[in-house]
Amino acid sequence: MNEIIFFVEGAPAPQGSKRHVGGGRLIESSRQVGPWRDAIHAEAVTAMAGRPPIHGPVSVTLCFIMPRPKSHYGTGSRAGLVKRGMPEYCPKRPDLDKLIRAAGDALTGVCYDDDSQIVNLAGAKYYVYPNSRRDRAGVEVRIRAVGGW
Repeated sequence: MNEIIFFVEGAPAPQGSKRHVGGGRLIESSRQVGPWRDAIHAEAVTAMAGRPPIHGPVSVTLCFIMPRPKSHYGTGSRAGLVKRGMPEYCPKRPDLDKLIRAAGDALTGVCYDDDSQIVNLAGAKYYVYPNSRRDRAGVEVRIRAVGGW
């Protein structure tokens, strides 16, 4: 096995900043990030099928498919169809780097030992596009061992 590929369905959530809640405790500022990381972790465990994490350098590609705003869709007989001229890429929040951080944390210890092993990283944010390869929100994860496993 040279490459691990899997898809996690759901609305991608960013790894936000932590905030101090007293008594030396810090919590995530985003309530959605915990369940999102758990979903990625669970799919990663399934994709690894009992294999140990990669111990050497890895290349990681994360393709986030973001939900479209309702304003991107037609109405009436065109309901459910994306209006002409609507963007393919998602240039809005959440930030790509924060989405990548959340996914990277969820993959650590499952697909690779530590995110310091990532030597090549690619990420993209697209909008959902009905009746295409990107027809549901989530993230496609591709991890490849670099220079042998």
